[in-house]
Amino acid sequence: MDWILVGRAGVVLVAGLAAAFGNPVVRALLRRIGRQVSPGDEAADVAVARANLGLAAAERELPGGRWVGILERVAVYACIVTGFPTGIAMVLGVKGLGRYADLATSGSTRTGELFIVGTFASLLWAGMWGGVGWVAVSW
Repeated sequence: MDWILVGRAGVVLVAGLAAAFGNPVVRALLRRIGRQVSPGDEAADVAVARANLGLAAAERELPGGRWVGILERVAVYACIVTGFPTGIAMVLGVKGLGRYADLATSGSTRTGELFIVGTFASLLWAGMWGGVGWVAVSW
């Protein structure tokens, strides 16, 4: 048995899972950038922070975002590991077109802003783990 190949496959699998399930990292970033805390009130209530950020409203307006994010990260990871960077543009195009109607009819510009920031954070997370997987495959 070729243990090097098994080790590489393990790295690719673990990095792929880490890329796919980066939702807590993306959500933490979204909460962090939109948190409106007054001076001296460092321990703001989570519900108030989410309402200020608009995450609750965005979740109602764009249902399924968690699954879209997981699939997006898996697709980006696969594109990087397989050496198909053009596929990343295809993923972004499909995501943008798929959400266009929801974003265009949304009553808030904050929803679009959260969509863009979340997409970039998701891509960076998947790209980081994709780089790890690519090194394991090509090394």
